[in-house]
Amino acid sequence: MTSNAALIARRNRTIGPYSPLFYTEPLQFVSASGVWLTEASGLRYLDGYNNVPHVGHTNERVVRAMHEQAATLNIHTRYLNERIVDYSEQLLATFAPKLDRVLYGNSGSEANELAIRIARQLTGATGIIVSDYSYHGTTITLAQLTTGLKTREPLGAHVRTLRIPDLDSDPRPESEVLAATLAELDAAIASLQEAGFGLSASLFDPLFSTEGMPRIPSGLVAGIVQRVRAAGGLVIADEVQSGFGRTGSHMWGHAATGMDPDLVTLGKPMGNGHPMSAVVTSEAVLDEFGSHNEFFNTFAANPVSAAVGEAVLQEMAAEQLQARAASLGAAARTRLEACAARYDFVRAAKGTGMFLGLDFAVDGAPAPELAKQVVEAMKARHVLISRIGRNESVLKVRPPLAFGAAELPLLLDALDDALSEI
Repeated sequence: MTSNAALIARRNRTIGPYSPLFYTEPLQFVSASGVWLTEASGLRYLDGYNNVPHVGHTNERVVRAMHEQAATLNIHTRYLNERIVDYSEQLLATFAPKLDRVLYGNSGSEANELAIRIARQLTGATGIIVSDYSYHGTTITLAQLTTGLKTREPLGAHVRTLRIPDLDSDPRPESEVLAATLAELDAAIASLQEAGFGLSASLFDPLFSTEGMPRIPSGLVAGIVQRVRAAGGLVIADEVQSGFGRTGSHMWGHAATGMDPDLVTLGKPMGNGHPMSAVVTSEAVLDEFGSHNEFFNTFAANPVSAAVGEAVLQEMAAEQLQARAASLGAAARTRLEACAARYDFVRAAKGTGMFLGLDFAVDGAPAPELAKQVVEAMKARHVLISRIGRNESVLKVRPPLAFGAAELPLLLDALDDALSEI
């Protein structure tokens, strides 16, 4: 087995050193099963981070479906194939009735790019509103509105940002925070209109997860939606991180937060890591877009992808993974809230369902080094988590939904132990 140092050197000579790796000393995984990853040394790590293998690494049902369909037929999407239609019907059945049409792609970036393209065409405007700390993909359009990662592209002149408040760190009354945030949104919309861009859409992750899973004021999401629609824009919900039952309470994050989108974008969790994505929308939106564009994607939701997508939905139903996310998430949240009460450097527990975290602060200031210390300490205990947020001061616990009652105590006990050493 190639050593980590030798593999990193080869990687730098081919891929280059600019695609970041996790951890001060990166891990080299060679196999996986369920919620466990095996490193080249033979050590096993509990995966408390990766949402892309949504129903578990190398899930038997998904692997079997992929193998059987690939051994039978994989073909261009401009031919008829019943499996693609079957999957589309099953996927759309998980959405509200008004969201009854789907377009497929290969990545979340592609889905968000397409959703923005549709919004621009339907509204005749180009302006877009995102949060002031977010990430939605890697294309040039998305790089121009990325505020949560370093990119060489400047923020587009047609982009305005909205700071998403967090009641856990904002001392003002909730009503004052809500009013101030909506006033900022009103100013952003007015600025786009005055500059001649107009408003085509807002684009948010319903859980605001990259922003650190803030505790937002009641009525904020409804206020955003109302103002965006009043200005002629469409509402896009980026469900790459928050969808497919992760909240526990709802299948989709937008339903959990009342976002009521016009377009919903999905990414690789829909295929358990297989390159799949989708834009889900309404018949009226798709008819307006489709009547002016000959749009197709050669191998997006081809028969193999459709088989994989079906297998993910079947596994979720068979194992009741959404209900599991609700029950385990509630138990985990209780433990995290106890940590927040016990340790003065933990400002608050964060998140819902199986997307949780802890916010670190010292004397009221974000403490990213403490968060990093805990992430590394968890790695030493063979548990993978990460950190997020504007200051990278919020722990990120977002495991595959195959995470079970046997694994949850392992993660939480390791976390308690790591926190006790600070």
